[in-house]
Amino acid sequence: MNALAIDRVRVYAVGPPVERYRWAHDMKPQFVTLTLLRVTTKGGLEGIGAEMTYGGLGFDATLAETLRLLAPALLGRNALDRARLRAHVLHEGGGASSQALGMMDIALWDIAGRHAGLPIWKMLGGAQNSIPAYASTNTLDHPQAYIDHVAEILELGYTAIKFHCFCDYAQDSRLVEAVHKAHGSKGLRLMLDVEQRYSREEALRMAHRLEELDYAWFEAPLPDVDLAGYAELRRRTSLPILPAGNSILALPLLAHALEMGCWSALRVAAARVGGIGEAVKAVALAEAHNLPAELQSWGYTPVQAANLHLMLGLGRTAYFEQPYPYSALEYGAKTVIRPDSKGLVRAPDGNGLGIEMDWDALARAAIASFDFSL
Repeated sequence: MNALAIDRVRVYAVGPPVERYRWAHDMKPQFVTLTLLRVTTKGGLEGIGAEMTYGGLGFDATLAETLRLLAPALLGRNALDRARLRAHVLHEGGGASSQALGMMDIALWDIAGRHAGLPIWKMLGGAQNSIPAYASTNTLDHPQAYIDHVAEILELGYTAIKFHCFCDYAQDSRLVEAVHKAHGSKGLRLMLDVEQRYSREEALRMAHRLEELDYAWFEAPLPDVDLAGYAELRRRTSLPILPAGNSILALPLLAHALEMGCWSALRVAAARVGGIGEAVKAVALAEAHNLPAELQSWGYTPVQAANLHLMLGLGRTAYFEQPYPYSALEYGAKTVIRPDSKGLVRAPDGNGLGIEMDWDALARAAIASFDFSL
């Protein structure tokens, strides 16, 4: 049999015993599930694709169950034949989710990079070898906690920070004023993410204040599906406006939103939009509109890695989103991604994704796992 034929596929839904956080004042601490797809060829090449899901009720095996149905369709197929494999899975699996397809695509890119002896970012064009990171906070209890947190983050060399805030207009207003008073003279680039929780009126009022404070962007002020609201908001402020990037994922819908002028930058994540191949197409849409692509990279280490390779390979993204604190989302990874003392992030050493996982630790924390082989 061809050494590149897929002869084993494993699926893990992992609920690690780590500290849980929230991203809004009315949100419970979140259970963040890491779902992994581990694909092995007859010749011993291995690739991984990962995605995270989250919610306040418990860890979630839904994506793993989807992959339990779809993954056997990969067996016996050439791992380098990504387009045909995608079409085959879509044909056999019917309405396969973009996340499941995305994990498969990323795992196959990982194998392709290992086979070629190249990291994925170089396969994608190698536009740059590093990218500035911004520290992406969790929601804290009060403005003073944010002031102290910023001081801590500055000690690590960051020059940019995104606040996951209270997602309540009155509380968020006090937060941005307090942080500006304490740290406004330090040359930081700041972003605010309100998790799609504002009304149109609140979004406009906050946008005008953030514009005065020279914020880098305002993220997810409205539900992603409120395209008319986003287009109106962009017309009424010069502040860059970004979506959450979690709901509008099909390429024709992304193209429609860009045509409407809804956003100042495209925002998608590799696994969620359908994989590295689909993300490349999405970035091309943004480029056609002369817009950047501020790709998401919040998530567990293998999720971060796929998006980092896209950023470095394509060169259309200004910042890498670095979850901070680090440790909870590094669970199960022997290779981690962190910025250097100048706040710059580079791809891990190694071919493909360049990520090595601790499969024993992941197996111990698995809430579901499946193993298929020829």
